Amino acid sequence: MVKISAAEVSKLRKMTGAGMMDCKNALVESEGDFDKAITVLRKKGQKVAAKRADRESSEGAAIAKINADNTVGVVISLNCETDFVAKNADYVAMAHKFAEIALNVSDKEAFMAAEYDNGISVAEKVIEQTGVIGEKLEIGGFERIEAPYVGSYIHVGNKIAAVVGLSSAVDKAEDLTKDVAMQVASMGATTLSYKDFDASFVEAETEARIAAIEKDNIELGRLGKTLKNVPQYISMAQLTKEVIAKAEEDAKAELKAEGKPEQIWDRILPGKMERFISDNTTLDQEQCLLDQDFIKDAKQNVADYVKTYGDVNVVRFNRVSLA
Repeated sequence: MVKISAAEVSKLRKMTGAGMMDCKNALVESEGDFDKAITVLRKKGQKVAAKRADRESSEGAAIAKINADNTVGVVISLNCETDFVAKNADYVAMAHKFAEIALNVSDKEAFMAAEYDNGISVAEKVIEQTGVIGEKLEIGGFERIEAPYVGSYIHVGNKIAAVVGLSSAVDKAEDLTKDVAMQVASMGATTLSYKDFDASFVEAETEARIAAIEKDNIELGRLGKTLKNVPQYISMAQLTKEVIAKAEEDAKAELKAEGKPEQIWDRILPGKMERFISDNTTLDQEQCLLDQDFIKDAKQNVADYVKTYGDVNVVRFNRVSLA
């Protein structure tokens, strides 16, 4: 039997992150051959991965990384089973290393095939660490963007990470992208603007939302509670000039019926129209980044906030979440 020294065990542990006994046993089995010992540990990982394949891996670390010249950004998540593992410093460090590798590939498939360390791929490293940690591990999310300037934000606890691309590297672009990426992380937008919506999607979503509200109102009415407002529309894409003009005429008619003097209508109408637009653009506020209320100042939307930085636009964004 080959005698294995403590130094050799420590070396293999540093190389793989495996426990001391696992490293010693692997070296004994491989008769002191480090390459074979790593293979032994990897095979153990494959067995553990097969046994835990049906487990849910909803915990982990979501990480964002930007390249040196701020033109490429990635967000990935390294998923595991428990919050205990997700908070481990070595685990988070490994997730950061995965993200660094992700910066240099074009898609998730290339990322999984990319070299991690010591001649093993990202995919192989995930399997290896499944055996080391004893939980199901997987790369849950992978998103990559390119733009003239890219910035990022990682939410406290590494549960959500986001990247944002700008049309140009304006003064204080880092602050702007961090704020907008924070918005993306917090509010979960799916597209930039209502202009990106397909007409058939807006129509179907309108019908579904109105039906859901009307159903809720039946129950609220039965309980004697205040009914929810049933909107006519849900997106700015539906608010044509004709619709806005009709809404304004209706607002004037209401003011007249209320006996409000016509000379003060100009002071009241803007608020009524703002309320009409707010009530009838719920889809935009939920899904369109630029149309959402800015989380740091609800008096302006994100588009207005971006304008304060000059001639620059948000051109793309992405988000990975473990929630």
